[in-house]
Amino acid sequence: MLSERNFARQIDLTSLQLFVAVCELGSIGRAAEREFIAASAVSKRLSDLETALGTTLFHRHARGVRLTPAGEGLLHHARAVLFGLEKMQAELAEYADGVRGHVRVHASISAIVQFLPEDLGAFARLHPEVKIDLEEHLSPEVLRAVQEGAADLGLCNGAMGTMGLQTLPYRRDRLVLVVPHGHALASSGPVSFAASLPFDHVGLHANSSIHLATHQAATQAGATVRVRIRVTGLDAMCRMIANGLGVGVMPERAFELLHAGDALQALPLTDAWAQRQLLLVARDFSSLPASARLLVDHLQADDLQQAA
Repeated sequence: MLSERNFARQIDLTSLQLFVAVCELGSIGRAAEREFIAASAVSKRLSDLETALGTTLFHRHARGVRLTPAGEGLLHHARAVLFGLEKMQAELAEYADGVRGHVRVHASISAIVQFLPEDLGAFARLHPEVKIDLEEHLSPEVLRAVQEGAADLGLCNGAMGTMGLQTLPYRRDRLVLVVPHGHALASSGPVSFAASLPFDHVGLHANSSIHLATHQAATQAGATVRVRIRVTGLDAMCRMIANGLGVGVMPERAFELLHAGDALQALPLTDAWAQRQLLLVARDFSSLPASARLLVDHLQADDLQQAA
């Protein structure tokens, strides 16, 4: 059995590239033509690869090759390795162009709509040499991306759990019930979520933290949420509510920033779960690259300033 170090030494990238080419084209000859290498050299590299792995990767026949189960497994890993190398090359090329840092951030819609435009804008002005790739995802997907290494940092709702990741506080927000002006609840002032259950709702994605919190609250109240329509964004939710399709739950600051007050009204929710903590998450904050640690410090400073 090869040790990990010896195994890595015997698997070279050129052989992996040729292996993937043969898989994609189904023929050693066609792969050799595409890669500008002799077919005999391709065949030799594949044989050496099978020897190093101790298993057969292809069933060879007159019209080409067919993957064995082991070959299918290697194809998945080989593509991941080659894709990672392409990303590494692209990121390192940015350093040559003057970018001295690259931070991958995944964040929930609540963090993106309410806080990140100003926070990241201020950071970019202080550190123009750092590139930030920001992607919007649901909170469970943010946690998974950080855990799997697809993101350096995540920002999500703390009520979703942490999946064993390290966390730091980012911001607090409050959920409100949005209703049209003239709605039966419009003059109620602060309300419990249970008071909204007799009415139709405009809901968010079924895996969103707001959806999960509201449906759990409805279950505890012995009822269900009457979702009339689902939307993927808070601006779409406001438009649906304004046009009489139901009521909805969203963060208060998001409601204010969307200028949704002309036809709508936001009622504070009295439920404890409506007060939320947004978190910064990472696998290990101490081992983050310097550029990512700069961003963490900046976002933490914003949190402290808000708390003050």
